[in-house]
Amino acid sequence: MSYPSLDPSTLTVFVTGATSGCGEAIARRFAGAGAKVIGTGRRRERLEKLKAELGEALHVAELDVRDYAAIEKLLAELPAPFAGVNVVVANAGLALGLGPADTVGIDDWHTMIDTNVTGLVNTVRASLPGMIARGRGHVFGVGSVAGDYPYPGGNTYAGTKAFVKQFLLATRSDMLGKNVRVTNIEPGMTETEFSLVRFKGDEGRASNVYANTRALKAEDVAETIFWCATLPEHVNINRLQVMPIDQAFSATTVHRG
Repeated sequence: MSYPSLDPSTLTVFVTGATSGCGEAIARRFAGAGAKVIGTGRRRERLEKLKAELGEALHVAELDVRDYAAIEKLLAELPAPFAGVNVVVANAGLALGLGPADTVGIDDWHTMIDTNVTGLVNTVRASLPGMIARGRGHVFGVGSVAGDYPYPGGNTYAGTKAFVKQFLLATRSDMLGKNVRVTNIEPGMTETEFSLVRFKGDEGRASNVYANTRALKAEDVAETIFWCATLPEHVNINRLQVMPIDQAFSATTVHRG
């Protein structure tokens, strides 16, 4: 007996961090395939621009994922056509700085933890009850290969992505028998605003990260998530690491005095 792939038109997708990069590409990919999409973020002007592009397929809302009550309110007050959320993509996240642990700004660490960890758990916790009640759902986190492979200056960013990995694997266990899938998408080098944010607007440093490489694009990550979301409903991709062909695993570092 074969099981059919899911029809994208049956999906209502809640995407955080939809104002740029992977989140924006995810919103476009699903809306273009006939899904209903709720796109959220903190930059309303970008949301409105995306709304003008995607039209009635997209509902937008300004949202800070660090505010749990705001996420609950948003989900409770969605317009009827968007109320049956059955795919959640907790995409909002960032890296700040690349300094060693003894000199990096503590405020940057807290911002990463508040967004990458607190924002993720807020989004997932607020979304799960509705999907369980409706008998169908799929939770995506956007982790990183940094959750497995440490690198100098990665410290807190890598730590937050390791949390994403373990949190989603444990949540996957909690969802047994509830028909809710859980997937961690773990990209490698992806050319978006990521490095521009990490280096706080320094375009030279940001562009150097991707110099002479064929880095992943936001659309590659969006396509990966779309594929997972539309697989037959009995299939759950637990973790999926995605790297560009020009990136691989480096050796451990050695200090030679």
